[in-house]
Amino acid sequence: MSASAFDTPPESVCILRLSAIGDTCHVLPIVRTLQRAWPQTRFTWVIGRVEAKLLGHIPDIEFIVVDKGRLFDSYRSLREKMRGRHFDVLMHMQLALRASILSTAIPAKIKLGFDRRRARELQWLFTTDRIQPAQRQHVLDSLFGFAEKFHVYEKLLRWDIPIPDAAREYARKLIPDGVQTLVISPCSSHRLRNWRAEYYAQVADYAISSLGLHVVLCGGRSELEQQIGREITARMQHKCENAIGKDTLVEFLATLERATLVLTPDSGPAHMATTVGTPVIGLYAATNPARSGPYLSRQWCVDKYDVAAQRLLGKPASQLPWTTKIERPGVMDLITPDEVIRKLHSVLLSLSRRR
Repeated sequence: MSASAFDTPPESVCILRLSAIGDTCHVLPIVRTLQRAWPQTRFTWVIGRVEAKLLGHIPDIEFIVVDKGRLFDSYRSLREKMRGRHFDVLMHMQLALRASILSTAIPAKIKLGFDRRRARELQWLFTTDRIQPAQRQHVLDSLFGFAEKFHVYEKLLRWDIPIPDAAREYARKLIPDGVQTLVISPCSSHRLRNWRAEYYAQVADYAISSLGLHVVLCGGRSELEQQIGREITARMQHKCENAIGKDTLVEFLATLERATLVLTPDSGPAHMATTVGTPVIGLYAATNPARSGPYLSRQWCVDKYDVAAQRLLGKPASQLPWTTKIERPGVMDLITPDEVIRKLHSVLLSLSRRR
């Protein structure tokens, strides 16, 4: 495609990013950045079913929801929805073969994907054009490459997911006005990124007894998450609120909005908290916070990724491929409760200074 095709605003753009929760949160600032630069452009977003429960009610974006777990049915449904439509640009933002297969059902003049080096799972075969190469970027910054391809360089870090009044009322009952609260979301969907329940219990007890914080446990409805929640509360000496499995995604977002700070491993909730401006203490040993940490709270992460690289892989993190995950049994034990408690103090001190 000639360079001139990227010099003028397109009339219509389709975003293809199905999952996961954290990554779809990263996409929203790119859409908002482009909407500010191109106020007349129409935006459509093909998104996964679960992720649509969080983002699908955002106004001024058309959402097309697919079930990524049922590829054949999703392809057939998407193709039917695309009948008679044609986009100027498809921004193919997902490095997964199933997403690339779905991309063939989306008619577009330009199909823009990642550069050849980053276009894993054969994504490069499904695109006509590529963003500029870059190395060792945070996931959010890499997605801004799609805007930069069109010479849009000023980033708008705007997350404005609507929160219904009913969801805010749910959160208000969980976190009363004026009560400083630590929300602990203890589980990632990747088991080897999860911290020990007894360590969470130690931190929660300290937060209650020494810092005067209210503590709320949050999470999904899976058996693993509910089991971890029960283990944390059983090991605690003080009482906390266990809300695991009791909320919807938008109710959880409203809870994160009211929280003083959040403690979580590398997971969707770290990025959801970022969307509502709540500081995050991220627990990172299996993954690299420089690549996937909470974008506005990377200074608060407990970062043992380099230690894990040297102990388990025999080389420093700087010598590993950027996307390397060190998801090994015991890797999260490199993080100690004392390190998390020090971060608690640091975040609270920073918040106190701001006030």
